[in-house]
Amino acid sequence: MEEKSYKEYLQHITTFIFDVDGVLTDGSLNVTTSGELLRTMSVRDGFALKFAVNAGFNVAIISAGQNEGVKVRLEGLGVNPVYLGASNKAEQFKTYTQENNIKPENVLYMGDDIPDHAVMQLVGLPACPQDAVPEIKSVSKYISHKKGGEGAVRDVIEQVLKVQGKWVF
Repeated sequence: MEEKSYKEYLQHITTFIFDVDGVLTDGSLNVTTSGELLRTMSVRDGFALKFAVNAGFNVAIISAGQNEGVKVRLEGLGVNPVYLGASNKAEQFKTYTQENNIKPENVLYMGDDIPDHAVMQLVGLPACPQDAVPEIKSVSKYISHKKGGEGAVRDVIEQVLKVQGKWVF
């Protein structure tokens, strides 16, 4: 049986779920003298997240990280829920989809590292940034040409919304 092109899945996506570190950020951390961890996020990814929310898509975050600033930023864009401290992302995914009556085949999940592996095997369209680890690339149906924190999120959102006729132009 011939493997489907990732583009065949785009029409059916209703839900985006993203990891944070390495997907919405470049995976690097700046550590202040007080021990605070600072991350950098792309405003273009932020625009796309807000646009997807406004277009009626479910947009969620499942991250093992626990930075409250990340939560404030994403909730400010309309992303809800933002699950932080998720030690078992697959279980958090199952809970979220069941509580919201979302079919796993209608979900695009973007992750970049080993903790994302299990959940990526449960979704319709597993995706990753260009700089994801090899194990994640091997289970991804789409590998963005953009790196984490540098437009990978915008890339997948824009593709889905364009195929569904919901993008700006």
